[in-house]
Amino acid sequence: MGRVWQYASDSGYEARQSMVGFTVEAADGVIGHVDRQQDQPGRQHLVVDTGVWKFGRSVLIPAGAVTSIDAAAQKVEVAPSREEIKSAPRFTTDSETADPGYLSEVDDYYLSLPT
Repeated sequence: MGRVWQYASDSGYEARQSMVGFTVEAADGVIGHVDRQQDQPGRQHLVVDTGVWKFGRSVLIPAGAVTSIDAAAQKVEVAPSREEIKSAPRFTTDSETADPGYLSEVDDYYLSLPT
C-alpha cells in the first residue's frame, strides 16, 4: 500500500493533531464530520460520519485524499467528490481497518480516481 495512506506534505497535517469533530468537505459540498482517525504510519485515514446524507453511514477516507486541514476553522478538505466518496468500498466496522483485503480494495479505488 502506498501514498493514499499518508497525508501530503502540504496538507497542513500535524502529527498528534486530533481532527475528531472537524467538518469534512469536498469541492461539491459537506460530506460529514470526522468521527475517528488513525495515525498509524502506512494506514493513516479518517472515519467520517456522513449523517448529513440520507441514511447516513460512516466512510473511510484515506489520508492521501485530504488536500487541506484548517485547525482554526476545524475543517478538512478532500479531493474526491461526494459521489466518488459515496461510491468507495463500503465501510461497516473498525475491524476492516486491519483487514488487508479491504484496505487493498480501498487503496485500488482511490488510486483509480482522476487526480
